[in-house]
Amino acid sequence: MRRPFAYVNRLLPKGIWDAGLQFLLFFLAYNAYQVVRGIADGQKEVAFDNAHTLIDLERSTGTFFEPGFQQALLDQRWLIDAANFMYMNSHFVITTGFLAWLYLFRNDHFYFVRNMFLVAMGLALVGYAAFPTAPPRLIPEEGFTDTIATFTGVAQDDKTVSLLVNQYAAVPSMHIAFSLMIAVPAMALAQHRAVRIAWSAYPLMVFFVIVVTGNHFWLDAAAGAAVACLAAVAARALARLRPAAWSWREASGEATA
Repeated sequence: MRRPFAYVNRLLPKGIWDAGLQFLLFFLAYNAYQVVRGIADGQKEVAFDNAHTLIDLERSTGTFFEPGFQQALLDQRWLIDAANFMYMNSHFVITTGFLAWLYLFRNDHFYFVRNMFLVAMGLALVGYAAFPTAPPRLIPEEGFTDTIATFTGVAQDDKTVSLLVNQYAAVPSMHIAFSLMIAVPAMALAQHRAVRIAWSAYPLMVFFVIVVTGNHFWLDAAAGAAVACLAAVAARALARLRPAAWSWREASGEATA
């Protein structure tokens, strides 16, 4: 029993206990994030009012392009199917995969990015509580289509709200926040131009996906980008407390918790 434990411990950059701690931190943060997203009781009317507020704001600035953009592409079924698949899977798979790679192979940079994610998820909770917002796909009278329902074959109307899935948590768009928080570090670490270009395109692809599937307004995306920027500023400030462990620069200290 001790040999496998020792072997795994040697494979991990900071040992099994540090890896376990990082997993626990993300597990707790993610579940708190999901539970707060799922507190939907009594928020329906407010959420739709807030969504219409966003629509009015976009109309007033001449930027309410989402319905026309989505309708223009609905006939391209392969594109919509691909966008739906990416919306439902990449947010978790690509983000988790990058964080795992960063921890295992660029460990000195992991803790800065970890702090960004924890701060961003905390800021998102404030947004969800203060400004619950229905996504465009639930507002067909404005010309939106629920492409996810078509893709999955399951209607996602207002009766599907559960504790861990809140369709009234559109602001901020954490698809955008997460995509920026992995793309920018990935670009900084990439050694090949093609890889940097691919990562630079990733947030733009995510933006396309969340709009064409009817899950977010562009203002939701802007709020997500703002959350990512604030989280980066906060992570930089936190790094001053423990520069050897939490700085983006290569750490020289041993303690990383």
